Amino acid sequence: MKKHEIIFWVIRVPLEFLIILSSFFVAKQIRLLIDLAPWLKLPIQTIDDFSLLFFASFWALLYVLVFSLHSLYFIKITWSKIKEFLEIIRYSFYTLTFFLVTIYLWKWIIYEVEIPRLIVIYAFMIWTISVILERIILNNIEYYLLKIWYLTKKKLLIINNKSIDDIKEILDDINKSKVYKIIWYANLKNKEIEWLRFIWSLNMIQRLFEKKRCDEVLYIDSDYWKKDLHSLWELTRIFGIRYRYVTNSFDITKTNTTLSLINNIPVIEIKNTPLDNWWKVIKRIFDLWVWILWVILMIPLFLTIAFLIKIEDPKWPVIYKNKRIWQNGKSFTLYKFRYIKWEYCIKDAYNVEAKYDKALHFEQELIKKSSTRKWPLYKIKNDPRKTRIWKWIEKYSIDELPQFINLIIWNMSLVWPRPHQPREVEQYTLDERRVLTIKPWITWMAQVNWRESNDFKKETALDIFYIENWNVLLDLKIILKTFAVILSRK
Repeated sequence: MKKHEIIFWVIRVPLEFLIILSSFFVAKQIRLLIDLAPWLKLPIQTIDDFSLLFFASFWALLYVLVFSLHSLYFIKITWSKIKEFLEIIRYSFYTLTFFLVTIYLWKWIIYEVEIPRLIVIYAFMIWTISVILERIILNNIEYYLLKIWYLTKKKLLIINNKSIDDIKEILDDINKSKVYKIIWYANLKNKEIEWLRFIWSLNMIQRLFEKKRCDEVLYIDSDYWKKDLHSLWELTRIFGIRYRYVTNSFDITKTNTTLSLINNIPVIEIKNTPLDNWWKVIKRIFDLWVWILWVILMIPLFLTIAFLIKIEDPKWPVIYKNKRIWQNGKSFTLYKFRYIKWEYCIKDAYNVEAKYDKALHFEQELIKKSSTRKWPLYKIKNDPRKTRIWKWIEKYSIDELPQFINLIIWNMSLVWPRPHQPREVEQYTLDERRVLTIKPWITWMAQVNWRESNDFKKETALDIFYIENWNVLLDLKIILKTFAVILSRK
């Protein structure tokens, strides 16, 4: 454990204690200005500063105790930030509940002054938001100091018997994390990875650990015997070194298992996806709520885009229909804002067969000449088919907004794998057809992870990972990252 990790953990305690104290006094001032139901004209209730300090100090101490017991001051920089923030909201609510029960049980026993309920509610909202912002700021400061090497990065030893080409993506991802520096790799045979130092024996690894020159071990693959690997694992436990390994798809899938019986025989089932039964219902309800909110917020933008498209090309439709493949290989119609001139729009969803569609043949020629991505994915550079509004619509993914029609029809969901066109699906291997086992996307894993830099194999792997490891938190991460990616265009 690095010293700077401990320092940043310790800083949080007094900072958050002060945030809670100050939130009560800010809440008091807000209560003097407004209540939650101004039309009812409720009498303004307040409290003197000394009594308020008593309640604020009690809540701050309670907060620190609850968060300490649930390890929320020992969150590592590499952990999920969305999960951390959800945990903050969760245990903040528990603290609020315990606080309210306690202060009203102790009234007339320890104290006589009553704290107005609205002050408590305002304080809860203020400090919950403030604590999340404080942690975002501290995380960014820590990331920046690591980036400029003011803080030392974690020294990583990888156990590897693969060539540099085979593990290039893994090494690139680790380096992009800003937290780690890969210095050594260990194996019986030298794979000649030029910029990494080679270690061939457990004795050398042990000396590394003894001199505290290694913080973590990452196992990829090796030529070591099982006995040697067990000894290596024991060494990491003895010297307090974190030991992790890169999983394969079967390792990941094994976590999604259920135990059942066939008559009297216990069997384990490996599920295709955790998304089953009630989770499907919950996901559908979530989609509907998002649809309602989205339509309310986006009606002005919808009308503006439709108006601009119609001005440029008044004879043809604003909404473009495109045939896509969804769950179990069935086809459906996907809706988008049209940003390509009508004569160049592929009309497979308009009952025009492929052999008669001039637009399709022209697109195939453009893909051969100007595509910047490998088939079956394609991205045409300097596309001559685009309208004037195209650049702005595509830049911020506005062309995809009408897919909320698909959301209400429910041949798409807010988050799921990307749907491809029939001619793309024809190129799928048998393994890649796994992505057709659930409904398609509006946003998806590859959309928020390297976006257009993914090749088809990488995009499919991300989709399969999503299918095998679905949970509500993963959906929430993807949704939040989608907004960040669209706005930053990274």
